[in-house]
Amino acid sequence: MRARCRRPGRRHIGGRLNRFGVSPASTLYDVAREAGVSTATVSRVVHGLDGVRPSTRARVLEAIEALGYVPDGAAQSMVRQRKEVIGLLAVESRSPDTDVEQQGLLFIEEVLRGVESSLGEIEWSLLIALLRDDDPAGAYRRMQKISAKVDGLLIAEGIVSSEHLARVAARVPVVLVAGSPGEPHADVFGADNRAGTRALVGHLVEEHGRTRLFGIAGPPEAPDAQERRSALEEAVAGHPGAVLAGSFQGWFAAVSGQLAVREILTRPRRDRPDAIVCANDQMAIGAIRELQMAGVRVPADIAVVGFDDMHAGVLLMPPLTTVRQPMRLLGERACARLLQRIAQPALPRHVERLPAELVIRESCGCSAQPPRQPGLARAGHEQAITSG
Repeated sequence: MRARCRRPGRRHIGGRLNRFGVSPASTLYDVAREAGVSTATVSRVVHGLDGVRPSTRARVLEAIEALGYVPDGAAQSMVRQRKEVIGLLAVESRSPDTDVEQQGLLFIEEVLRGVESSLGEIEWSLLIALLRDDDPAGAYRRMQKISAKVDGLLIAEGIVSSEHLARVAARVPVVLVAGSPGEPHADVFGADNRAGTRALVGHLVEEHGRTRLFGIAGPPEAPDAQERRSALEEAVAGHPGAVLAGSFQGWFAAVSGQLAVREILTRPRRDRPDAIVCANDQMAIGAIRELQMAGVRVPADIAVVGFDDMHAGVLLMPPLTTVRQPMRLLGERACARLLQRIAQPALPRHVERLPAELVIRESCGCSAQPPRQPGLARAGHEQAITSG
């Protein structure tokens, strides 16, 4: 009898696609069928036992990767039973902590408070994990394991690729916080980064006559950083006479601001910027400290502004002008949507942008914080996009 040959390439197993266009969670039996081995062999590979030929082990591992299979014996025996646990995945600190990082609440900590507020009402638990963004494969493996222990995942700051996200979303509902609005495999919540950055640039140029702006960007893989950097370039280009006098690739840590300023101070005075626009407050605080240590006056010589509105920025001298994003509200909204999707998996994909607010203090050149006028400080408006 002639053996039937498989066609080359990956095959869809199970015959079903969920609403995000990816297959539902694969089983041990799917892996065995794909690899052409018994379920006992797959089990031995999964548990790292001996007695499996290297070529067979490689074939099984390839099938596991292709199908996005996540071993979870408990889940297999408790199909569709709620664990009443939500996972929150965020990026591990990108640099050694300084006193700036240890002061007050940083972005993910504020988001966490919002998530806990939502979960407290229904008495669900929260599983928190920090993943390394310099090891995507390791982060994905850990995410697979965590997905087996929760009913849904909140993932912050674009720490996984769209391909890996699709595989995780096939197993459990996923909502992104500060993720890319174009991500097709999950609901997305974030602040209006573009409007906030435009407001900062407009204030520096129109109110203070700053024309040589320097940008300190966040990590290139972070969606928030990407939006703020492109918005800075567009906003500067929109003001005749203003130029982007340089940029520095940072990573959302105070030391990035310090290193950027050291680079700036190597320039002749005539080539230095008269304003520094930082992609978050931590970098702005680091920049101000480094400028002051070098005898550069802030804001008389160089103005500095940030983004986020950390409490530590208020304690600076001068206090930091920044953009306030509703970090806690982001956590609340994202968690509420995740709970909705757990209950109703067929909900249409949802993207929501929450408004950012320009907070004027003294590091930009203002003598004191002016009284807030209705509509003046709003850097954007709430936007919600739902796709079928």
